Amino acid sequence: MAVTSHIEEFHGLPVFDFVQALEEAEEGGGAGSAQLPDATAVAWRIGLDYESEQTWGERWQQFLDTVGTERVTALVIGQWTPEEPDSFQEPLDALVAAASRLPALRALFAGDITYEECEISWIQQCDVSPLLTAFPELAELVVRGASEDWDGKGGLALKPLRHEALKALRFEAGGLPASVVRSVAACEFPALERLELWLGVDNYGGDATINDLTPFLDGTGLPALRHLGLQNSEFQDEIAAAVAHAPVVARLESLSLAMGVLTDQGATALLEGQPLTHLRSLDLHHHFLTEAVQQRLRQALPEVELDLSEPGRPDDQWRYVAVAE
Repeated sequence: MAVTSHIEEFHGLPVFDFVQALEEAEEGGGAGSAQLPDATAVAWRIGLDYESEQTWGERWQQFLDTVGTERVTALVIGQWTPEEPDSFQEPLDALVAAASRLPALRALFAGDITYEECEISWIQQCDVSPLLTAFPELAELVVRGASEDWDGKGGLALKPLRHEALKALRFEAGGLPASVVRSVAACEFPALERLELWLGVDNYGGDATINDLTPFLDGTGLPALRHLGLQNSEFQDEIAAAVAHAPVVARLESLSLAMGVLTDQGATALLEGQPLTHLRSLDLHHHFLTEAVQQRLRQALPEVELDLSEPGRPDDQWRYVAVAE
């Protein structure tokens, strides 16, 4: 599975492509004629097309000058360079500098970039801690990508911090650094209800181990957690075995162990562990389970919304996560 399309909805709002609207208006006679929705009605997307003649900074300034940003609640940051990948540092600095003009911002997606624009493993992120510091009322943060720059500098990072308002956090990566996983565990997120980590593969920097996930499984550090996603991993069986006896599971409403190399061994551990019948949903899509074990899951969890889509061949010697490069 590759990231093939831009998101169409974010934070419960339809995504509106601000740059596309400007470009269409410019072709028709001027950016001033762009038809824009109410500031609160959409999640505003600012991203560049390939070989754009404008810089992301220029488009961002147009956004600040055109839209009533004091009422904007959701932002989606798309491709910030028109050609080669570059660090997210410049857009991050621009967002932080404009924090006072975005007092209503509650949701931010950093990196709505498809594989045709840039492979997920090439998206060069940076330390995203300043976003949480600058926006203390932020309720949802999604970050896609993790890579260092071409000189081996930077890369996705997060400093341990406390944020009172954050309810949903997702890191999407073909390889999520263990340092980031540990930092998430070291943060204080008393309101966090949803946590999703795309762990990825070691070849692209995904060097976390099962021990790094222990703080999320013991149920003590995230008192409001109701959804946990530990997914897209090469050691999905180990994760499933740990989840089978994890204290946090009893208070979850939904669980995702999807997108990884889950085999009968891991699924059997789930079946033999603590009851999962209280869950509203269990997402195991992109797996390598035999039909017999899939049927056991269906029979054991008849009232649970169970996603067993995208099956791979259980006898395939080359098993792979859904999102890597």
